[in-house]
Amino acid sequence: MREAVGEKKVNVRSLAVTAVLGAVASALMFVAFNVPVMPSFIQLDLSELPALIAAFSLGPVSGVCVCLIKNLVHLLVTTTGGVGELSNFLLGSAFVLPAGLIYRMRKNRAGAFWGALLGAVAMAVISLPVNYFITYPVYTAFLPLEGIIAMYQAINPRVENLLQALIWFNMPFTFVKGMLSVGITFLIYKRISPILKGKA
Repeated sequence: MREAVGEKKVNVRSLAVTAVLGAVASALMFVAFNVPVMPSFIQLDLSELPALIAAFSLGPVSGVCVCLIKNLVHLLVTTTGGVGELSNFLLGSAFVLPAGLIYRMRKNRAGAFWGALLGAVAMAVISLPVNYFITYPVYTAFLPLEGIIAMYQAINPRVENLLQALIWFNMPFTFVKGMLSVGITFLIYKRISPILKGKA
């Protein structure tokens, strides 16, 4: 009976922490800024950071839930009919799921690093089909494809088509975005982990 009560408390705490991290991720999703080497319609935010922290502290499912929460919140102000949020959820999940799974199997700094690195690579790779088949077809409803390509060509004239633009710009950008979250997580995780796990 005591074990069941203890498990219930753990589950309630995990749900509460996941919800809080989801709220933080939602706020960070609104704090986005332009990057000089990218077209102006692509912005950088660190909303995957709380999801990665959730995946490490509470498990991969919690990390994916944080990705879901932030995008459900962002749906309230979407300008893409939900397609941008779907893309963000898919990429965020591709990032935190392998990171959380590997860290669960190997709970040390090496496991955290390699899991997060694999997650960042997975997010970058998956960004190619997600952007090509889901995100950019919607963008072309607001801006002609030629106009989108022209914005990439203004930075690199050798870009000839959307696929090249995604490979040369979006994939590296997505990887760097993931690694920024990894770097910050490594700086703060040890300090906040006891609080998240209720051991402080």
